[in-house]
Amino acid sequence: MVSIKDIAAACGVSIATVSKALNDHKDVSETTKRTVQETAKKMGYFPNSQARALKTNRTYNIGVLFSELTNSGLTQNYFASVLDSFKKQVESAGFDITFISGNIGERKMTPYEHCMYRNVDGVLIVSVDDFVDNAMIELMKSGLPMVSIDYISENHPSVVSDNETGMRQLVEYIAGRGHTKIAYIYGDSSDVTSIRLRTFKETLVRLNINIRSEFLLQGRYHDTKCTELLVKQVLSCSDKPTCIILPDDFAAIGAINALEELGLSVPEDISIAGYDGIVLSQVLRPKLTTIRQDTERMGAEAAKRLIALINKELPEDTAPLSIKGSLLEGASVKDLNR
Repeated sequence: MVSIKDIAAACGVSIATVSKALNDHKDVSETTKRTVQETAKKMGYFPNSQARALKTNRTYNIGVLFSELTNSGLTQNYFASVLDSFKKQVESAGFDITFISGNIGERKMTPYEHCMYRNVDGVLIVSVDDFVDNAMIELMKSGLPMVSIDYISENHPSVVSDNETGMRQLVEYIAGRGHTKIAYIYGDSSDVTSIRLRTFKETLVRLNINIRSEFLLQGRYHDTKCTELLVKQVLSCSDKPTCIILPDDFAAIGAINALEELGLSVPEDISIAGYDGIVLSQVLRPKLTTIRQDTERMGAEAAKRLIALINKELPEDTAPLSIKGSLLEGASVKDLNR
């Protein structure tokens, strides 16, 4: 294995100069930097992560915590897209990623214990079902630098999608196309769900549209089977809705399946709308009316904030960063004004 000493000998400079040149120190001339860096590359030199950790008191390792349930985490486009953007940003800053779970082989661990085991510099919390769970409380109080996605905490920075503006835009668009009988199948209990449901109701009230309890059904995010059953249930009402808003775009597949079984077509017989703006939503026919969440920016901003925390350049009580999405009109909501 090539060492700094080998590079120093090849370049005819000191070991200290090689170290400074490889770390882009300002007190080394550009000519020397270029010579050292090119020589290191030709010789196949790679910095030793353990040596770097000893020198900087860091591991350059970031933990990523997400729910292990089948309806969350890497199995879903939304979270995968956020993580892809996050990964690119942290890797460009020289960090690696370790996924944090409750297991190391057959050994059970809390998230905090896993973070200590992997010696991470900070943690990204992407998708967690229960923030008041004792294991999560332990992690949140640990003092580790951490940033959460779509969960606001007083103890650490967060990056959230602007669900209030998104739901308001979606309802206004649907109402603007003449719909007054709008059903909403919402997702699992969470901060995100609470904001969307509250905004849905507030927007209907502002538009003088009746809120009908039989049109409000709790489902599950990313669960097509559950959505199928609930779509059939809401359409069994004597006075049926003309449009159904679904928990997310993936759930729209379940809605479409249910409507096909009932012999109904979108949007001629019934209109539907989703939420997230995943690629699949614009491949469906008709294209799904939905809110596209800016997952690329969310992941990148989460990475920037976490790295700034690790570098002690950002206070832990920094206000949440809310990122707006955009309406994709698609073609799944019929214009009843015509």
